Amino acid sequence: MIRDQETLDLLLNTVSCFVRERLVPIEYEVAETDTIPADLVTEMKALGLFGLTIPEEYGGLGLTMEEEALVAFEIAKTSPCFRSLIGTNNGIGSQGLVMSGTSEQKRRYLPKLASGELIASFALTEPEAGSDAVSLRTMAVRDGDCYVLNGTKRFITNAPEAGIHTVMARTDGTKKEAGAISAFIVEKGTPGLSLGKIDKKMGQQGAHTCDVIFENCRVPAANLIGGQEGIGFKTAMKMLDKSRLHIAAICVGVAERMLKDALRYAMERKQFGQPIADFQLIQAMLADSQAELYAARCMVVETARGRDAQQDVSMEASCSKLFASEMCGRVADRAVQIHGGAGYISEYGIERFYRDARLFRIYEGTTQIQQIVIARNMLRQMAG
Repeated sequence: MIRDQETLDLLLNTVSCFVRERLVPIEYEVAETDTIPADLVTEMKALGLFGLTIPEEYGGLGLTMEEEALVAFEIAKTSPCFRSLIGTNNGIGSQGLVMSGTSEQKRRYLPKLASGELIASFALTEPEAGSDAVSLRTMAVRDGDCYVLNGTKRFITNAPEAGIHTVMARTDGTKKEAGAISAFIVEKGTPGLSLGKIDKKMGQQGAHTCDVIFENCRVPAANLIGGQEGIGFKTAMKMLDKSRLHIAAICVGVAERMLKDALRYAMERKQFGQPIADFQLIQAMLADSQAELYAARCMVVETARGRDAQQDVSMEASCSKLFASEMCGRVADRAVQIHGGAGYISEYGIERFYRDARLFRIYEGTTQIQQIVIARNMLRQMAG
């Protein structure tokens, strides 16, 4: 649902110019230093990028799902690390509060998330609980007006920079089901909260992950999201349609960037006295990439419109995430192939995108988890 086309076009043009003029030129520097310059982060805050999806009453832009997808297409035409920095504030780091937080929790945290004053992380994954999130072991035990948290979270995006962590923990040790899991806001500096070393990753340098460790960490009961135990996992599941669609949109934008770079190279690079773009086998790789990219884009926009219309798009969101992430990987592979030897050399940049794109098939639910979600929905629909 697009509320105001003129305003949206202005936003899209602003984001596109920022990506093209400020972010693309420093991609190599960020990849080498594993750091996004502070002045760029300040600019991202000024542009409102940390509050794209946070409601307007809390200082955000309150984008609809369709509007968010269109903005994501533009943001993703550069290194994914830039999107990752703002991603948790707009997605899983804030949406739990938006959907289930108390009025006081929303007033306290959402304006700071929207402005970028606070960076959020979402701490769900653990050493023994990833795809099987219901099996998480982090415990939260009520003690007076606090909860005492113990456990370790793994691969938590933005944890090194986070001012608050949205943490999933088990509040009932006697039960194994999802209803025993609650969500908490844990602020940076809380006694008993510590961080592991920053992970050295295959790709997406500049986007940081690390362990988040709780050792008798005392969290005020007022920071129990929604003020109610047992709704944390349900809240997380409600966010999945949105987060999976967002990642699918990012996959589309990244693929568009890689395909554009591959097309430009094919038109400039000559072999046998002519541009390699004239060769039909190169054209086939370009054409296959364009066809798959178009299909993924249509899936994302159509599903986003359905979500805006309050439809149940759980299966469609999983379809979009599965197809778009797999598509992005295939486009990356073809782009390297079109570049030939240059595709394996870092100065051309395409090998970096090849490594960056690999993560899309893993986080926000692996391809295999999406297949399970899709199949279960099909079976449920057939059974009536």
